[in-house]
Amino acid sequence: MKGVEIAVEQVSRAYGTFKALDDVSVKIKKGEFFSLLGPSGCGKTTLLRIIAGFDYPDNGTVEFDGKDILPLPPDKRQSNTVFQTYALFPHLTVYENVAFPLRLRRVEASEIDRRVREYVRLVQLEEHIDKKPSMLSGGQKQRVAIARALINEPSVLLLDEPLSALDAKLRQNLLIELDVIHDKVGITFIYVTHDQSEALSVSDRIAVMNKGKILQIGTPYEIYEAPATRFVAQFIGESNVFPCKVLTCEPFEDEYMLTVDVPSLGDVVTVTDYDPLEIGSEVDFTVRPEKIRITPNPPKSTNKYLNTYKGVVDEPVYSGFQSKFYIRLENEQKSIIKVFKQHTAFLDDGPEIEWRDDVYVSWTATDGYLVKVTDR
Repeated sequence: MKGVEIAVEQVSRAYGTFKALDDVSVKIKKGEFFSLLGPSGCGKTTLLRIIAGFDYPDNGTVEFDGKDILPLPPDKRQSNTVFQTYALFPHLTVYENVAFPLRLRRVEASEIDRRVREYVRLVQLEEHIDKKPSMLSGGQKQRVAIARALINEPSVLLLDEPLSALDAKLRQNLLIELDVIHDKVGITFIYVTHDQSEALSVSDRIAVMNKGKILQIGTPYEIYEAPATRFVAQFIGESNVFPCKVLTCEPFEDEYMLTVDVPSLGDVVTVTDYDPLEIGSEVDFTVRPEKIRITPNPPKSTNKYLNTYKGVVDEPVYSGFQSKFYIRLENEQKSIIKVFKQHTAFLDDGPEIEWRDDVYVSWTATDGYLVKVTDR
């Protein structure tokens, strides 16, 4: 396995009274595609800059394979950075831009030529090798920047929102190419993004950040299906999140079956959890919109743990492959719940459910999740 293991321990960084990083610790495995995900100002780029050597922490340590790298300048850290602005030399060709780091090191000309052509081929730009940046698309420029960053064969590639300047379709295509490049070179990638779909698509693991802290570290599946906090549940994809209180907790197969009082729904909800919770605990109940069924008639189910509510379609949003419904429930609170309905068949006469229709929404106990660490 190539790359290095990175250990960040209790790193903090403040700019005046603003605390960009607050006692952050994370371990990144050798050869891992690891993403730092969070909104603008959460501290992810500051952490990347500290790892790269462009900034220094007020306290804490950063180690590569157990070696303290904080005293080292950026060019001695076995890492290279790809920025969102490409940072290419406009007067140089693709060949010369990629060759530049090797020329600085006075590598032999034949070796430069061999490696430049190898890395230009890796990013699929052989046909454009003699073009200047002004003749390239945004995605092609970013691939040149990636090739230039990789040609020194670093142990860590740091990517600071490298796709944010591109349009959505190009961004998705280049993201897949980036994942393929990672599989080929096998080094450690640290990817900074505010786009949760990007992080979920390519990461081995993700650290979700907010207000200078890491809230949760896990695989894309763990982050999405089992969010640790209300913020994570709402930031990663979309979710319905309601405060609630635990009423009962009983063993159920390999898990626990709980009933929780959800004031916003005006009812008691059944939900499973891996761990027992103390009666009276105040937690958050969350259920993803795509896990909720929506029907014009009461659901026909023998599942005694089915949670069912009647409501009215407050707002339907048609998106081609799916419809998003905002359902106003028939309870005292008139709560709104979001539901996604995938269009798996041809809609000859348009959507089955429309604005102001009476509907039923339902989900099983295993579809919901209790967020035990709250940040209300």
